Amino acid sequence: MIRKFTFGNPFPTEAVVETYPAENVTLPYFSIENGSFSCTLEPNAPVYGLGEQVRGINKRGWIYVSNCTDEPHHEETRRSLYGAHNFLIVGGETPFGIFLDYPGHLTFDIGYTDSNVLTITPEDWNLDVYLIESPDGLCSSIVHLFRRMIGRSYIPPRWAFGYGQSRWGYMDEKDIRQVARGYLENGIPLDAIYLDIDYMERYKDFTVSDERFPDLPGLVSDMKKEGIHLVPIIDAGVKIEKGYSVYEEGVKNNYFCKEADGTDFVGAVWPGRAHFPDVLNPEVRRWFGRKYKYLLDMGIEGFWNDMNEPALFYSEKRLKKVFEELEKFKGQNLDLEKNNAFLGLVNTLANNPEDYRSFYHEPGNGREKVRHDKVHNLYGYNMTRAAEEAFEELEPDKRILLFSRSSYVGMHRYGGIWQGDNTSWWSHLELNIKMMPSLNMCGFLYTGADLGGFNADTTEDLLLRWLQFGIFTPLMRNHSAMGTREQEAYRFSNREALKRTIQLRYCLLPYLYSEYMKAALKDTMMFRPLAFDYPKDAEAAQVEDQLMLGDSLMLAPVYRQNALGRYVYLPEDMLLITSSGPEDFRCRKMKAGHHYVKAAAEEVIFFLRKGQLLPLAAPAANVAETDTSHLTVIAYPGEDCSYTLYEDDGISRNYGSPDNYETITVNRVGIASCYGHRNRTVCAIKIKD
Repeated sequence: MIRKFTFGNPFPTEAVVETYPAENVTLPYFSIENGSFSCTLEPNAPVYGLGEQVRGINKRGWIYVSNCTDEPHHEETRRSLYGAHNFLIVGGETPFGIFLDYPGHLTFDIGYTDSNVLTITPEDWNLDVYLIESPDGLCSSIVHLFRRMIGRSYIPPRWAFGYGQSRWGYMDEKDIRQVARGYLENGIPLDAIYLDIDYMERYKDFTVSDERFPDLPGLVSDMKKEGIHLVPIIDAGVKIEKGYSVYEEGVKNNYFCKEADGTDFVGAVWPGRAHFPDVLNPEVRRWFGRKYKYLLDMGIEGFWNDMNEPALFYSEKRLKKVFEELEKFKGQNLDLEKNNAFLGLVNTLANNPEDYRSFYHEPGNGREKVRHDKVHNLYGYNMTRAAEEAFEELEPDKRILLFSRSSYVGMHRYGGIWQGDNTSWWSHLELNIKMMPSLNMCGFLYTGADLGGFNADTTEDLLLRWLQFGIFTPLMRNHSAMGTREQEAYRFSNREALKRTIQLRYCLLPYLYSEYMKAALKDTMMFRPLAFDYPKDAEAAQVEDQLMLGDSLMLAPVYRQNALGRYVYLPEDMLLITSSGPEDFRCRKMKAGHHYVKAAAEEVIFFLRKGQLLPLAAPAANVAETDTSHLTVIAYPGEDCSYTLYEDDGISRNYGSPDNYETITVNRVGIASCYGHRNRTVCAIKIKD
């Protein structure tokens, strides 16, 4: 059951696609006092949700803030990251879900001030609150109701499930060809190379540097012949420059965000002084979205949107103010206090809350203009929406890859997200693991972290262990920052182990794609905490470093430096699968309970549930070359077991055809069969008792 409660005059975010009349009764479970919603938490009851956030799967014990923030330091002390995902499941005897459709600054004190109290505080009282209760009391059912309420998750092209290589610092065509050659010559699969800001002409959106990329369409064509897609970045800020058509059109048509006096707001990002398209306005969205056609016409089939919180290096007016204040320090002895004051002034330039309160949107459709901070969390959502709505018009029969850094619930219908500018730390590998189910709860299925870490220098063992988890995440991208160690897989001494790990991704593709599509089309989760599948198991509820993946698998990644194994809790009898590459799948039946499982540096470990099976393809150079007409399955039958395989053309938007589904069965003696419209052969790996 879903119930809606309206307070004040909420801004229409369009996060919710279903219609619910507002109820004129008291909001259950909560009291309202001192500008906050408060709810008593049962002792030790978990609280799940909030999508992209720091800390664990269970959010209890910290203060979190929904405020899309350009935040590269993903430390436990932080309270905001790039997304604002205001959905929680409050556990206990009668779990319930709550979604606060509120695009401004929103604080969740989840047992921090008082360990047994949840307090939610909006900056003002213009919001819709949705309360979600399930008759069966299961967290997974609450998520299903919420996901149905907010609409179907974005579905990328099938090639986007391949391995991608990215780096800020691929400066020209020569660099791109060198990276492609490095992967091809070493036989390491690759489906995408990402273009960061250096491909542009002086960091201007929808331009290409003639000097660095003199023939981008030709490069795109050459890469496609090798099965590699080029995926360029698009930023939120539009450079202020006479003669630059995007800038000129935006100024002429009043398409940019405004100051209070009606002049165009001036902030700064990579190109320096810039304007920001008012993407909350449908007319501006259509204008900005159609600009992607410039690159589509060059053969580009995927994009990543960045800096769209929106990030601000500074605003023009703040920069002027800081320079004036700094003048006072000339000739002075900068002792401790003065030095801190000096540095403090400079540090007020970037992403200053006062700047976000100084410019406005004109949403159109008869709505009054609104100050940016009141709707701040909608910017990245609507920038990505602008692109996907344009793709639906420009390429109606073709899926285009699209993901974003900033997001709000609702954007999940238009694109995926990557988990931002992380660091080459083992703790960020762990954070990647724990974010996956929280993001799935909020509808974000196409997601993953920068494998190996973006900031700082990675190590070979960290990259290897991160890839061993990354082979399971829908977005599998290795990305690093300029000035850090180059971390392409072929650059390391143990490149063979890295190669074999990446090859495993392509073996797993039939299963991963099937589970993604079923989760998207049925409004379910691909990644789940153990507690969701084993709600009566108290020990499962304590496990946060193992995840259920789809119908068949449980993941138990190794995420500690120098570890050659890990402790694992099995809620039921399972089949341990250990692999060091596509020709090596070792299986061992294990009883429910606690175990220490060995995993050498080159070994991936994961588990198959009893009564389930795992379809595998042969390794391939890229997704297009993956042969799914001949599958091998690993089965752990109790009696007979079966699996529903999903396969479509991977390109068109015809997702719902019943012809896309097939059933694979394996009987107790290990004979495999496939039932469907395709002529597919399947053989089963025999499991010894």
